Amino acid sequence: MSGVSAGYLHTVGLHEDGTVVAVSDDSRGQCEVSSWRSITPVAAGSVHTPALSQTGRVFGTGDNQFGQCDVQSWTGITAIAAGARHSLGLRADGTVVAAGDHTEQQCNVNAWAARPQMN
Repeated sequence: MSGVSAGYLHTVGLHEDGTVVAVSDDSRGQCEVSSWRSITPVAAGSVHTPALSQTGRVFGTGDNQFGQCDVQSWTGITAIAAGARHSLGLRADGTVVAAGDHTEQQCNVNAWAARPQMN
């Protein structure tokens, strides 16, 4: 394994060849990852799973009640993370994008940007 992530009701693993495995409760499709290839990092939310491919494409599966799996349109992503009911992506330019539950302002990342380097 080259990576693992633990969600609330499932666990996701990343093989060195870029394939993904998941175990446990799949009642909302959060373990439907067997067709994913060329994945670099993977994350596990409460009952959803986002992943980033080597080409920068982002995938999401599982519970999408709050739109936390609506990540396919993201571009320029270099890193991902998953909260309980939201997903985050870090772009190469240092900006952050979010999708999902926003009831506690957890997706309020639009103003985040790369800070100028101090010399």
